[in-house]
Amino acid sequence: MSEHTQNAPQGSPRKLEADVAIVGAGPVGLFAAFQCGMLGLSCALADVLEVPGGQCVALYPEKPIYDIPSRPSITGGGLIEALLEQVSPFNPAMLLGSRISDVAGKAGAFTLTNERGDSIAAKAIIVAAGAGAFGPNRPPLEGLEAYESTGAVQYFVKKRADFADKTIVVAGGGDSALDWALSLSEIAKHVYLLHRRDRFRGAPDTLARIEKRISEGKIEKVVPYQLSALQGEEGHLRQVEVKTLKGEARLLDADHLLPFYGLSTDLGPIALWGFNTERSSVPVNPATMETTTPGIYAIGDVAHYPGKMKLILQGFSEAAMATHAAYAVARPDEALRFEHSSNRSSRPGA
Repeated sequence: MSEHTQNAPQGSPRKLEADVAIVGAGPVGLFAAFQCGMLGLSCALADVLEVPGGQCVALYPEKPIYDIPSRPSITGGGLIEALLEQVSPFNPAMLLGSRISDVAGKAGAFTLTNERGDSIAAKAIIVAAGAGAFGPNRPPLEGLEAYESTGAVQYFVKKRADFADKTIVVAGGGDSALDWALSLSEIAKHVYLLHRRDRFRGAPDTLARIEKRISEGKIEKVVPYQLSALQGEEGHLRQVEVKTLKGEARLLDADHLLPFYGLSTDLGPIALWGFNTERSSVPVNPATMETTTPGIYAIGDVAHYPGKMKLILQGFSEAAMATHAAYAVARPDEALRFEHSSNRSSRPGA
């Protein structure tokens, strides 16, 4: 792991200074750091996760993403690696593994403090926190924690190879369940696809591929059933009990259960930073991405404005807009001359 991705050292709290503080080190936050570097602005990134990457590394590091320009396909983990390589010449500081709990000050003189006591003195703030802190919606099953501790029950596929030659129950009816059922059916011994209704929520192409895998015997559709109980010893799963709404029961032999019932999200302290919020989003001026608090900008999934689409590529555009707007706050006495990167005589940071 390169130097700029290391966590804060143990001991006394770190005190950083930067032109721009970026809250959230997911793909949009990392691209915002690159844009800061291109403008000659120093920046510091903060994230509650222990490593940069946000949901791309926490939820789907090996899941392919198809709508990144110029990339026919790239995994979540691969995208983060590429973004880290892109920003590496600017060597942004990072405070990882602790949530920013307090923001004080005003445009030109903010202080951000995390729960560990580290702080960042910054002139402008860019919030790239996705939908805030996130966690899985866990099924209400007795003894679930014991199976979670051994990895028999998992909510995020971090290493696809761990499921080779295993029998897996994938529970859920949305995109994550369908995508992982397809992906794991390539390497697993058998995949059960469990849903309480005989209808799934997915793109036509995805549903067609599911039906093809079913016809090939790679996936077995188990509908309309719901999770009822887990059977095994000392956290090692043997069977998953499922039932219909009428109480009809079935036992599925399984090594792993992967419930994909969505995420619960919470803006947490961000909602108390003084700007307007709506549910799990922050309204912004779409021309500058500025919130109702001068000097604080929001980009990516956390930002909201008319016509907003929650796409990584739109977050990249917002990152460029926010950093250009923040330049006027960080360098009020300097005019910013827009310049295409192709006009540079050398690689950024060289």
